[in-house]
Amino acid sequence: MAQLAGVSPKTVSRVVNDEAGVSEVKQGRVRRAIEQLGYRPNMTASRLRRADGRTAAIAALLEDIANPFSSALQRALEDVARERGVLIFAGSVEEDPERERALVHEFARRQADGLVMVPAGDDQAYLNRELSPDTPVVFVDRPPVGLHADAVLADNEAGAAAAVHHLVAHGHRDIAYLGDLRSIATARQRFTGYREALAEHGIGRNQAHVAHDLHTADAAEAAFLAMLDAPNPPTACFSAQNLVTLGAIRALRRRDRHTSVALVGFDDFPLADLLQPAVTVVAQDPYAMGRRAAELLFRRLDGETWDPSAHVVPTRLIPRGSGEIPYRSAST
Repeated sequence: MAQLAGVSPKTVSRVVNDEAGVSEVKQGRVRRAIEQLGYRPNMTASRLRRADGRTAAIAALLEDIANPFSSALQRALEDVARERGVLIFAGSVEEDPERERALVHEFARRQADGLVMVPAGDDQAYLNRELSPDTPVVFVDRPPVGLHADAVLADNEAGAAAAVHHLVAHGHRDIAYLGDLRSIATARQRFTGYREALAEHGIGRNQAHVAHDLHTADAAEAAFLAMLDAPNPPTACFSAQNLVTLGAIRALRRRDRHTSVALVGFDDFPLADLLQPAVTVVAQDPYAMGRRAAELLFRRLDGETWDPSAHVVPTRLIPRGSGEIPYRSAST
């Protein structure tokens, strides 16, 4: 290749590895030779020759790549990484602490340059043993436990409180709560926002209308059907996760209550605006969260230092129809 391009082997190496110090003219000759010869660099060998020993790969541990929230996070990470010529390798932890640890171990064994993760377990201190000290870690959506590291989080309590305030403003006082697993920090935060917002309005919680640990649409549907079929059903519902919201919608439609019981969901989801009524949501911005996480990680890789901290991305309430259904008494 060097002979074809009319340059030295060292110049070819510099161009292939994106190193500085090569004129544009010589870069052009080398790249034309690469294209003509159909050359594909050996990335493993390239890494062994690099002074910094980096692999140009970042590991991402997400909750479930099939979930729209996780998909948006991954896309944002990829977009930022692509600007740097870096690849993202992603895996789903699926709320399983053992799976989380196994994925971390495999990514560490493959010497990923950095790690972005949505933790499933309640203790991430093991990362101090699993990763080298110079491997940066940024947490997304949930804060780390037992580890001092950067985290990019949504304002879960404020978002949940906004949903309750919105429903109360439309006359509702018996507002059901459908929540995800209590082992998840964000689920606990959203329940806290719900509970405190009710207290602000002097509204006591009806424990019969509170359901936790609903991690699937089917579980949420069953729980909400039981509430709707009870003698004194709720007049409104706050569903605290997008799959839980889908279950709530199914339950309302099965009982033909989707135009009489108000609903606000936490997390937007595809086609929410096309349902009848369209679904009012507290929207996070997973793409912004992913970009922020990637930017923090690459700043660490570039050598910047600072005391790790939480970076909070605000939520916003999007009124679409389901959350604006007014309270109607049973006699109406």
